[in-house]
Amino acid sequence: MCAGISQRCHGLASRALGYSLYPLQRNPWSLRGGDGGRQRSGTGGRGAGESHTELDRRKIRDRIAELQLEIVAMEAERKTQRARRQGRQAPASVALVGYTNAGKSTLMRALTGSEVLVANKLFATLDTTVRTLYPESVPRVLVSDTVGFIKNLPHGLVASFKSTLDEALDAGLLLHVIDASDPGFERQRAVTDKVLAEIGAQEVPRIRVFNKIDHVGDAAAQAECETALREKYPGCIVMSARRPDEVARLRQTIVTFFQQDLVEAELLLPWSAQQLRKELYANCEVLEERAEDEGAVFRLRGEPDTIERLRAQFALTR
Repeated sequence: MCAGISQRCHGLASRALGYSLYPLQRNPWSLRGGDGGRQRSGTGGRGAGESHTELDRRKIRDRIAELQLEIVAMEAERKTQRARRQGRQAPASVALVGYTNAGKSTLMRALTGSEVLVANKLFATLDTTVRTLYPESVPRVLVSDTVGFIKNLPHGLVASFKSTLDEALDAGLLLHVIDASDPGFERQRAVTDKVLAEIGAQEVPRIRVFNKIDHVGDAAAQAECETALREKYPGCIVMSARRPDEVARLRQTIVTFFQQDLVEAELLLPWSAQQLRKELYANCEVLEERAEDEGAVFRLRGEPDTIERLRAQFALTR
């Protein structure tokens, strides 16, 4: 829970810095002199001869410095938390990454059955959102939506932008969401690949998801586009986040990926410990159940560590 609060605070600070810096970077003169502002003697928060505009600039600079210090401190804490998580068995997790307006938030909502912010604007999801894949699977998969990439990101925003991508480093799988209907998607793909490499996420397994195929002309145009994409990017997924059958296929692809390392085993649950059935069903996929003299025997599929933990737990009840 503390990690979630820290992540939320970090996201809010990053978003605040983004909103503060972005217009200033777009208009550098807003942080420089030369406005011709009328000077007045110092009253209130102004120094002697300081104009209203100069006062505003000073307040903005102070706020930016404050936010940057907060982000540095939070980043150190998040690195500590990540090291702790890596020392334990990490849950199955997938992170959605991609260019702004590629449809990540809509896809997130479709995959998790949850209502998340869907907005056609910069920094709409600067604080990472985490939900559970729905319907739940074995293993349970966490899905996170990260900030959308933008080209030519102002230098002052680079640190806060990259600091929101920790979920991509922690994830077991990346879904690189690309807008198939955008004529400039190749450039957008390159931008995303470049930033992921810069933060050290190039080694994380990745699936390219070409979204918004329903925005590519008529059925014939969509089929032609899909064929071309599959030929150029083998293993990619071409879909629309608004088509339930295609979302279901993507969900199955995610589940299959995380089930690669699962093992099958048989466990005996004594009749005297049937209260543990709930835990068994919650952590494993039950393939078969049969009754024997000593108890119920389950043939199941699950993560090796989970099965061994349950085996040891069941043994203590005999």
